[in-house]
Amino acid sequence: MSYLRYVKVIGTVHVSPESVREVRETIIREKPDAVALELDYPRLLALLRRERLTFSQALKLGKIGLFGFILQELEMFFGRSLGESPGEEMIEAYKAAATLGIPVYLIDKPVNETLTGMLSSPPIEKLRFGIEILVSLLPGKPKELDYLYLIKEFRERFPHMYKVLVEERNLYMAINLMRIVDSLLEKKKKVKVVAVVGLGHKKGIEKILNAQKPRAFKINSL
Repeated sequence: MSYLRYVKVIGTVHVSPESVREVRETIIREKPDAVALELDYPRLLALLRRERLTFSQALKLGKIGLFGFILQELEMFFGRSLGESPGEEMIEAYKAAATLGIPVYLIDKPVNETLTGMLSSPPIEKLRFGIEILVSLLPGKPKELDYLYLIKEFRERFPHMYKVLVEERNLYMAINLMRIVDSLLEKKKKVKVVAVVGLGHKKGIEKILNAQKPRAFKINSL
C-alpha cells in the first residue's frame, strides 16, 4: 500500500476560478486530517496580506529579486486574463482548513532556492526565456490557455529550468507529504491528506508517492 493511498492531490491552475471552487469543495467534502499547500512561509504570508513584490524592492534583492518580480508579473498578467488573482486557491484552501480546524502544512521548497536554481540555467536558456516572457505580455494573446500543453512545451524548450522549477520541487514536496503521512499513521490507521499543488506538479508527485510505502505502515506490519 503506497503513500498515494493516503494523499489526495489536487492539481490547480493558479489563476483559475474553477480551481478555487474545487479546492474549497474538496476540503469540505473530504474533511482530511491535514491540508498541504504548495507554499513556503513567506509566500503564504504575502498571499494572506495581499502583498506583491515591487520593482524597487526587487532591485534591492538583485538578480533573484528581479527574476521573482518578472515571474510574479507574468502570473498577474495571466490572472487578469482569466479573472482570478494568482494564489487565490491557496488562500481558499488555507481558510477552509482553518474554518474546519484542520492542520495546514507548507510543503514547498523555499522560493529563493528555486529562483537561484533557475538563474543557474545556461545563458541561452535564460535569454530564450526572457524573450518568451516579453512575447507573452504583448497584446492580442488568446485568453484560453492550455496549461498541460504549456507545461509540455516548457519542458522541451527549457530543460534546466523545468528540472529546477518542476522536478526538484516534485521530489521536495513528495518527501514532505510522506513525512506528514508517517506522522499521522503513528496516531491512527485511517489517514487522509489533501495536497493543493499546481497542475504541473500533480502527476510527478503522485508518481513518487505511488512508488513508496509508508514507514509507519511497515513498522506496524511487523
